[in-house]
Amino acid sequence: MPVRVSEFSWQQTPAAVFLSLPLRGVCVRDADVFCGESYLKVNFSPFLFEVFLYAPIDDGNSKAKIGNDMILFTLYKKEPVMWETLSMPDIDKEMMQRIREKSILQAQEKAKEATEAKSAAKREDQRYTLGVMMKIEEEERKKIEDMKENERKKATRELEAWKECQRQAEEPKRIPRKEKCQRGKQAEEKGAIKPPSLPRKVPPTRLPGRGRNWENIFSEKLKEDSIPAPRSAGSIQISFTPRVFPTALRESQVAEEEEWLHKQAEARRAMSTDLPEFCDLKEEEKNPDWLKEKGNKLFATENYLAAVDAYNLAIRLNSKIPLLYLNRAACHLKLKNLHKAIEDSSKACKIMKLHLRSTQPTQLYRTMRRRFGI
Repeated sequence: MPVRVSEFSWQQTPAAVFLSLPLRGVCVRDADVFCGESYLKVNFSPFLFEVFLYAPIDDGNSKAKIGNDMILFTLYKKEPVMWETLSMPDIDKEMMQRIREKSILQAQEKAKEATEAKSAAKREDQRYTLGVMMKIEEEERKKIEDMKENERKKATRELEAWKECQRQAEEPKRIPRKEKCQRGKQAEEKGAIKPPSLPRKVPPTRLPGRGRNWENIFSEKLKEDSIPAPRSAGSIQISFTPRVFPTALRESQVAEEEEWLHKQAEARRAMSTDLPEFCDLKEEEKNPDWLKEKGNKLFATENYLAAVDAYNLAIRLNSKIPLLYLNRAACHLKLKNLHKAIEDSSKACKIMKLHLRSTQPTQLYRTMRRRFGI
């Protein structure tokens, strides 16, 4: 609840009212002043001062000066009349509320008008600036066009003069008729004149074999000589060495060996179709087992990202080895990628279930006997 201030002093003249209000040790920037035609409010927390003026004032020209822990108001009256009191006598709460709302609405309208006037002035300034810039650009463009036209006319005149000089240089000098007759008579008298004879043009001799037909025959013969004869067909015999596993007959693993060969064939097919960017890898780098060992070494050295890359390439080569998924899940677990770790573990479990369903009981028994001594 704000504390209302009742300590103030005021003086008046027929044209203005001078109001002095103490700030009570409040900082200047914390004081909020609102002034309307009939309402004046000063809010400097936790204090509040408001007064409903006796008569309307010119709030546009009124001033407020803050300093020395005091606010000094200079309020100009709209009518030069001496006031009996500073505030209205016998005013109730409803009337106070109406005066407050009216003052706020008037202040908002004035602020809106001021904003619109400012925007209109800004637009007018922009329009004027744009017009000036367009005028300057138009003058510059006209100046450039005049310069181009002058240069074009100058170049045209120089070209015409050069053509005239060339024409005059090519034309033979004409001898006047009188001078020509006199020269002819002098030559006849001396007997030295002879009719000019032009040199006779001799047609060029045509060598034999230089006609168009000879050229066509020569080119066709040259083309026939340059075409090689077709190659003879033949067949090449290729023999493949069968793959032999050094396994005893009593511990035969034919099904596992065929499955291993099938996986290797799928890996080679994947390398030739799906991974063309890895065609420059070494032979051991195309082996999923070698990549698995490489990933295990990287995992032991805590280089988990590189180990994930190795397992990724191995899985792309052969996606049916559950141990690759388990090792990659361990790397993701170290890297805090829990969703990927769960996904790889589920994939490994699914592959192992499919493998157990497809394995024959006798083969499973042999495998368990060999590995666990059952």
